[in-house]
Amino acid sequence: MSVTTIHDIGYRNYDGPRLGRRFAIRSLYTHSLRGVFGLGRPGKAKVLPFALFGLMCAPALISVAVRLVMARLAPGAPPINLFPYRAYVFDLQAISAIFLAAQSPQMMSRDLRFHVMPLYLSRPINRGDYVFAKLAAMASALFILLGTPLLLLYVGSLLAKLNAWDQLQQFAPALGGAVVYSLVLAAFGLCVAALTPRRGFGVAAIMALYLVSYGAVTIMQGILVANTYDTPAGYVGLLSPYTLVEGFQTWALRQEHVGLGYVEPGPGGAVFVLGVVAALALGTGILALRYRKVS
Repeated sequence: MSVTTIHDIGYRNYDGPRLGRRFAIRSLYTHSLRGVFGLGRPGKAKVLPFALFGLMCAPALISVAVRLVMARLAPGAPPINLFPYRAYVFDLQAISAIFLAAQSPQMMSRDLRFHVMPLYLSRPINRGDYVFAKLAAMASALFILLGTPLLLLYVGSLLAKLNAWDQLQQFAPALGGAVVYSLVLAAFGLCVAALTPRRGFGVAAIMALYLVSYGAVTIMQGILVANTYDTPAGYVGLLSPYTLVEGFQTWALRQEHVGLGYVEPGPGGAVFVLGVVAALALGTGILALRYRKVS
């Protein structure tokens, strides 16, 4: 005759406050943003993101140092502008592309590989909330990466006693461009990363798509400019994320054009605004469709 024993191991129902859907979304956003920079993870997870952040800020710090030295040695001399606001993000795009390729799969692949979506969905959030929180976290991380050096340039110009209004007129559109870069790149990177649970494959795919698209655009623009087709060369920029946003900055934010080709100041340049909207809609739509099927 067997005897069954029931053990009371102390489990009890949670009777505290229910913080709800908004708190769950905010918690997922905060957790994802911290994860991009390796916060709350082992030290080796912090090395790459913070190294890339340092590389992104280094030219700005050098520019600030040169400005301050020249302001002290030659007060009346014209200011030296080693790294203009308008071109900073575009010229250092390789750093942000590596950051995007390395950290986007880190944000998405673990959840896919270990099948933890049911755990997220057991809380008061849905699949759309999950996609929104991840996109917002990646865009915020990219904005920190891209916006911080611009802020350093602006603060350095004020310390060098340059005209604050003139500097603000250059800084504000560049910062607005950094916001658009962050949104477009986040949608691009997470869209690709979400297609595979293998982090290595995601990193390779993002870098390959970036290199192929930007390389093809640069080659086509070079050929067109060499044959004096400057305006068509500008519109070729719609085919790559960085040149797309650069065209948006040129037309919508009235920034001086950087790179090859020419973006028309007239109504035709609005195609870059539509391109940015389409890129965001496409990336978000693909993510939403992808996570409808994830279990």
